[in-house]
This record gives sequence, C-alpha cells and structure tokens, in this order.
Amino acid sequence: MRVTVLGCGTSSGVPMIGCRCAVCTSDDPRNKRRRCAIAVQSDDTTILIDTPPELRLQCVEAGIDRIDAVLYTHAHADHVNGLDDLRGFNVVQNKSLDAIADAGVLERIKSRFDYAFQPRDPKGRWWRPCLNPVQMDGPFMVGDILVRPIVQQHGRSPSWGFRIGNFAYSPDVNGFPPESFEALEGLDVWMIDCLRDKPHPSHAHVDMTMGWIERLKPKRAILTHMSHELDFSELEARLADGIEPAVDGMVIELS
Repeated sequence: MRVTVLGCGTSSGVPMIGCRCAVCTSDDPRNKRRRCAIAVQSDDTTILIDTPPELRLQCVEAGIDRIDAVLYTHAHADHVNGLDDLRGFNVVQNKSLDAIADAGVLERIKSRFDYAFQPRDPKGRWWRPCLNPVQMDGPFMVGDILVRPIVQQHGRSPSWGFRIGNFAYSPDVNGFPPESFEALEGLDVWMIDCLRDKPHPSHAHVDMTMGWIERLKPKRAILTHMSHELDFSELEARLADGIEPAVDGMVIELS
C-alpha cells in the first residue's frame, strides 16, 4: 500500500491570506501547505480521508480519479468543506459514494450538506455530490483495506484517527485515552499532528508530539497539520532521526 499526502497544513493553509512572515513568503515549496488530507491506496482500493477546501486540485495533482470511500476524522470546516468536489468521483464512477464517520460527525456534516445525502437524481444526473452515510462502529473494511478507528481528544470535542496495518494517521489531536495509545503501538509509520512550537488548546505542539513519539517509538514519524509558524528546513534540522515534516504530495510506501 501507499499513502499520499494531499495536504499537511492547518486550517488557514500556508501561506496565510495577508501574512508576510518568513514562512508565508518563503520560496521553499516545502512551506506551501494545503489543508489536511491523505489518500491510502492498495492495488485495488483507494480511501480518501477528509475533504478539505482544495480537494479538486489535490486529487488532480495526485492523479486520484477514483475512490472507494471517504472517511472523516471530524466535522471541522478545513476537513469537510471540499465535499462538493466529490461530485467529480460520482460522475467518473457513475455511482454514489460511501462517507464513513462516527455517528455524531456524520450528523454534523449532514446538517451542513444535507443535499449531498439525498437519493440520486432519478434521471441519473450528477448535479450534486451523492453520498451514502455509513456509521463506523469498530474496525471496518473498505475493499481489501482494514481500517481501525482510534478516538482522540481535539480540544473540547473528539476526533478520530485511523490505523491501517502498521500505519496510523492522527491529525487534529491534543490528547489520547489509554486505549488509543494501546491501539497505536507497534507502528511502522505514524503521521501525527504538530501545529507549532507553542501549546494550543486543541492541537499538539512540537514538544507534545515529540513526547508521544518517544512513548510509542514508531519506526518513522511524519508531522502534519503544520502552521506558518513552522519553517520546513528549520524544523527538519532539529528533529531526531526517523522524524520528518510532511510535504504536500509526498508518497509513503507501506510494506
């Protein structure tokens, strides 16, 4: 399998509108970060995790033209508001798509995008996205890929990460219950939230993330959901071996 990083930036993206800081004005392409999403692919199955506002461009640039399901980590705008771009997959695949999430997350998404969860147009036209809401309750299969949801704390509300084999994706988190730490043991690759150096009320900061990595000791750790307060080259230089910042478009091969 392989994982493609469609975006590794925080809710404002990098560069931010109106900001003239060193990172936002950087010529280093590694400091250009779209909103967070990944695609996980086997030979036969493609899973999209979250639908950020730049979804169309992200999928076009990554060559993703078919998906078997979309998974949602939570219902915040930067992870959901590209939902309308899923219509392109409806058109190409000529079918409705499964949208899989926790029951509460699904309800919040449906309340904002109710039109996307209506039955298909009886004339067969795809003038809007058409999604089948699927509530996750424990591990589930998408095609030939087994997915294990992992509950996280994200400020005042929960979010969900996902473990697929010995890879785990943990964006938008500032705490884990004990059972989630247990579910994250023995990883080959862990893609984990790391917003900035200073503490934040709903995201992990650098020291917090490093503490989790030291505790769980994945073979490789990749930092995501980074803000404009983290310069790629400066951050990379101070990370230990086996830890690296994500870059939009990077591909991780999984055994």
